[in-house]
Amino acid sequence: MSDTATETFVTYRNLLFTVAYEMLGSAADAEDVLQETWLRWVRVDPDEVRDERAYLVRIATRQALNRLRALQRRKESYVGPWLPEPLLTAPDVAEDAELAESMSMALMFVLETLSPTERAVFVLREAFDLGYDEIAAAVGKTPAACRQIALRARRHVEEQRPRAAVSSGAARAAVDAFRRAFETGDPQGALDVLAPQVVLVSDGGGVKKAAARPVTGADKVVRMLFGRVAKLAGTLAIEPTVVNGSPALLVRLDGELDGVLAVRVEDARITGLYYVRNPEKLTRVHTATPLTLR
Repeated sequence: MSDTATETFVTYRNLLFTVAYEMLGSAADAEDVLQETWLRWVRVDPDEVRDERAYLVRIATRQALNRLRALQRRKESYVGPWLPEPLLTAPDVAEDAELAESMSMALMFVLETLSPTERAVFVLREAFDLGYDEIAAAVGKTPAACRQIALRARRHVEEQRPRAAVSSGAARAAVDAFRRAFETGDPQGALDVLAPQVVLVSDGGGVKKAAARPVTGADKVVRMLFGRVAKLAGTLAIEPTVVNGSPALLVRLDGELDGVLAVRVEDARITGLYYVRNPEKLTRVHTATPLTLR
């Protein structure tokens, strides 16, 4: 192990984590990919490397692809909807529109509908702006094939991703209004900020109670959420935070973290609610995770 190899890996560590996380939606699996990438990196002959960044991204992508295929098999037996693991992010991530969009829970939920190779190609092209030659080397396809995969994946994602981007300020305002409605017991206040066809997806992983399938429609969402709040025996507290670069809410019951509610906002109305209750996915919301596309 050389000092130069270590310094290079440390330089690109946050980038490699971001690549792996966007492909996997799991911080724990992304950390494993980093470890596997490091073990392979220290065995590489430096004379074989022309572009250190591209070489490391290639290693990380291959390891993430292998893990993503295994993860898909695990998801087949997962109880209820599977949501990405939310990451507490620093304010500068929210101010970087490109990074915040690529990391958003809404987009990452859509990416779950792609095949492993489609997801890898889409992420490397759309988020990290890699050339098709680099992507081809990373996923083991020809550049021409990667172009076609990228086109197919982009069309699929565009059909489902949010249509109208809003400023971080507008998103915060919508989330704050939604939070106040719950704090004051005001169902109408919640309805006023929800889009008519809002979708609520909840992930309890079979450990915590959660809806078995997405709930669609403002009336249904409000009835379900306020109905559950009314049945709570403990004290509910809702705190604003930022996860995956977007405004979100930490939900605590009697001081203990119950879940993280990520929010999608379009045209000043909330169109998506993503509630992660699975305790295994709540370990990265206490300390900000450094992320980068560069």
